[in-house]
Amino acid sequence: FFFQAEDGIRDFCLSRGLGDVYKRQGLAQQGAWTCLDEFNRIDVEVLSVIAQQVLQLRDALRGEMGKIVFNEMEIEVKPAMGIFVTMNPNYAGRTELPDNLKILFRPISMMIPDYALIAEIL
Repeated sequence: FFFQAEDGIRDFCLSRGLGDVYKRQGLAQQGAWTCLDEFNRIDVEVLSVIAQQVLQLRDALRGEMGKIVFNEMEIEVKPAMGIFVTMNPNYAGRTELPDNLKILFRPISMMIPDYALIAEIL
């Protein structure tokens, strides 16, 4: 399941919460992977709500709980479930992630390869 963090997802998160996606769409129950693209384009207020929801899902996975009460509804959480985010830092209009959200994800970096250097080594 793929979300791009544009105005639509920001409005959706403000009005219904991302937790509604996990609860009603069954992403946690199906063990689906979710990618939130350009995550740092979402407003800080929305990010703090998402942080609480992601923390609850992560705790359920770590504690190997089969079911949890999530947004006032009992849902099953399959261990295959995953949440991934992409970010493009240092661009205009991007926000810094709150610390309580940063600790929930492992950072990795990607860059464009130096093709000239690769060709030289080959």
